[in-house]
Amino acid sequence: MNQKDEKSKIWFNGDFINWWDAKIHVMSHVVHYGSCFFEGIRCYKTPKGPAILRLEDHIKRLFDSARIYHAEIPYSIDEIVSVCKEIVKVNNMESAYIRPIALRGYNTLGVDPLKCPFDLYVATLDWGRYLGEEALEQGVDVCVSSWNRFRPNTLPSLAKAGGNYINSQLIKMEAMRKGYSEGIALDANGYISEGSGENIFIVRNGKIYTPTAYGSSILPGLTRDMAIEIAKLLDYEVVETSIQREVLYVADEVFFTGTAAEITPVRSVDNLKVGVGKRGPVTEKIQKYFFDLIDLKVEDKFGWLDFVK
Repeated sequence: MNQKDEKSKIWFNGDFINWWDAKIHVMSHVVHYGSCFFEGIRCYKTPKGPAILRLEDHIKRLFDSARIYHAEIPYSIDEIVSVCKEIVKVNNMESAYIRPIALRGYNTLGVDPLKCPFDLYVATLDWGRYLGEEALEQGVDVCVSSWNRFRPNTLPSLAKAGGNYINSQLIKMEAMRKGYSEGIALDANGYISEGSGENIFIVRNGKIYTPTAYGSSILPGLTRDMAIEIAKLLDYEVVETSIQREVLYVADEVFFTGTAAEITPVRSVDNLKVGVGKRGPVTEKIQKYFFDLIDLKVEDKFGWLDFVK
């Protein structure tokens, strides 16, 4: 956080409040059990003004996450879409990272959350490149984590829920303690899953491979979806499948995708150089198209940009 963020407004249950007034009680259900659902959404500065990337899709996923956990957000998708646009204007931002978060509040302490009120906040942050500015070209160094993603029927990986991210914290902290920027988790069967907060793609012999959306314990990311569609537009074959760990060591290119990470190349895995040790040509083409779309240099064929008017 920075001083600019701390002077901004946060939307809370229908009202805009000051940053430091966005507080919850220590006995709130979310504090003890991680019962919250959230999204990270990018608003980009474009030649036609601020535009939010995949806004409605993000809010739909927020509602899906809550539904998986038998929670009901007391607003409509359209209402929250409007709030996300409005808070960008209220905080006078040209670009922003938008964080809607729905949480179980203060009432009872037991595991049963149903009596606890459901509160919704929407905040904006002035946030740059998640893995660093140079990472977009030079790539990042990563390791395979000793922590696995969830086995099916333990925690629902399709839900972007706060409690799920305890696992992500373990992956991230382990990697950073070892001197890496990020960790890659395997699924319960030993196949590649995802990073602590990113999906992963592997390029080998001209084909692009990525773990399957509904069988590798991943959160099917919206930037992941964009990368697949862009790759197809650029005439690359994309294969969604189970991928063994060792494929990382013989890959021509590896890259991460995510709202925060955008399209970030991986230059080494477990101290083994990937390809030429920096961004490869396939990653570069997909990355360029992604940013050209945001800069309005190519047509937004899929309607991914939602302009803040």
